[in-house]
Amino acid sequence: MHWMRSLINDSFSPADLVSVSRQLTMQMMQNPQILAALQERLDGLVGSPSGYMESLPKVVKRRVNALKNLQVKCAHIEAKFYEEVHELERKYAALYQPLFDKRSDIVKAAYEPTDEECEWKPDEEEELTEEMKEKAKVEEEKKDEEKEDPKGIPEFWLTVFKNVDLLSEMLQVGRERASACTQGSDCDFTLEFYFEPNDFFANTVLTKTYKMRSEPDESDPFSFDGPEIMGCTGCTVDWIKGKNVTLKTIKKKQKHKGRGTVRTVTKTVPNDSFFNFFSPPEVPESGELDEDSEAVLAADFEIGHFIRERIVPRAVLYFTGEAIEDDDDDVSERQPSSVMKSNDALFPNV
Repeated sequence: MHWMRSLINDSFSPADLVSVSRQLTMQMMQNPQILAALQERLDGLVGSPSGYMESLPKVVKRRVNALKNLQVKCAHIEAKFYEEVHELERKYAALYQPLFDKRSDIVKAAYEPTDEECEWKPDEEEELTEEMKEKAKVEEEKKDEEKEDPKGIPEFWLTVFKNVDLLSEMLQVGRERASACTQGSDCDFTLEFYFEPNDFFANTVLTKTYKMRSEPDESDPFSFDGPEIMGCTGCTVDWIKGKNVTLKTIKKKQKHKGRGTVRTVTKTVPNDSFFNFFSPPEVPESGELDEDSEAVLAADFEIGHFIRERIVPRAVLYFTGEAIEDDDDDVSERQPSSVMKSNDALFPNV
């Protein structure tokens, strides 16, 4: 080794050594056997203890256990904190509700707001001259005379849903509108979608209830990080015969093995639809789901939480698009599962 170090020092510059090292590394990483051995070694390290805890004296380990017990107590105190937060949310939800009810009445033309309630002065209007304002007013009145007076705010909830990437993937629709509101008991919450009478189903309200866990899991208390959705249940859609858009009929050719004849068979198979949102996968008692069901539920939970926390309270800002920019960073890249998508052009009017 002594003579090798001497040869290297005499024959190679530092740059040469870096180049040789890179070449050797590339050759090694292109060798399947070396890669397999390296992966096996890395897999063995995942989740393995560093050895530090095992090396501690027994009296120190005893004290660490005391700290972990304190941490469990902290988790339970945190749960109480979120419980009080929820009670505060319920208190203010009662104050919000009359405003949401009035919003609903305006949208569906059950109430016509007064001139005073309709007065709104955007910032940009401050820069307009009186002449420009008068001209804009005349043009707006002229347009109103030419058009038939619509009732309420047409396609309010449809526009809200379409303006949010996370929700628009669920819809591909024509003349649709929906209304959503939330109600809750304990930490659970329910989304309600109201529909006018239509040719597809008899329900006037479709609901989706989300079950929440607001206290630590006794088997894994350190994983507690506030309330989380643990499951959801939909509702039964009373489809009118032949109008169930969650099913589609396909024709398939089959060849008889013996005679060689070909026949066409008709099969009914599931169809991508917004209304699958009301039939989420059931979580078995074991809590174990296949990969596809887990993906559907993960998207479902995200959508439910987003509707409750952002869409319902700020619906008008999503209708106008003013809230979209605020959500671009954390919403636009998230996409719901393809199971939620709809090709059926159905989302009946409220």
